[in-house]
Amino acid sequence: MLQRDTFFGRTPDKKPDVPSTAAAAVASTAPGSRSPGAVNTPSVDDSRRPVTKPVAGKADTQGSQLIVGPNIKLKGVEIEDCDTLVVEGRIEATMVSRAIQIAENGAFNGKVDVDIAEIRGTFSGEMTARKKLVIHASGRVSGKIRYGKMLVQEGGEMSGDIAALNPQEQSSR
Repeated sequence: MLQRDTFFGRTPDKKPDVPSTAAAAVASTAPGSRSPGAVNTPSVDDSRRPVTKPVAGKADTQGSQLIVGPNIKLKGVEIEDCDTLVVEGRIEATMVSRAIQIAENGAFNGKVDVDIAEIRGTFSGEMTARKKLVIHASGRVSGKIRYGKMLVQEGGEMSGDIAALNPQEQSSR
């Protein structure tokens, strides 16, 4: 039977090659440069993490965020106390929140009461966007729509009962 140290290519009288802490730090911070004996750490693959675009003109998107990813279907729920809902799949729900973002392949069917709505996909139902409604070129919105301010890019579509909120309705919640 082989001794463990000789099995792994070392002899018992030799010390294993261990990089210093400084060399390991340099090797981990400079991916292209390798020092002799530096530890080869695998890089993190970020390609599968969802990429979300922030709400237009909104810098404070911190807080609670719910992301419904692609190929996810969520039906018959009430969403509350969520600062930002990002829809990449399909949702049938009622929602009271600060912001909703519907991605190009996302779809929301139901009732929404938000401050800001940014639509790149499909919305159908009843929406109240108290501050701003943004419909991008790929966005499709239909139903009973109420908004504070609205921006529709060329190619974006709206249909249904659409009206601006008066100043009292914009501030009340």
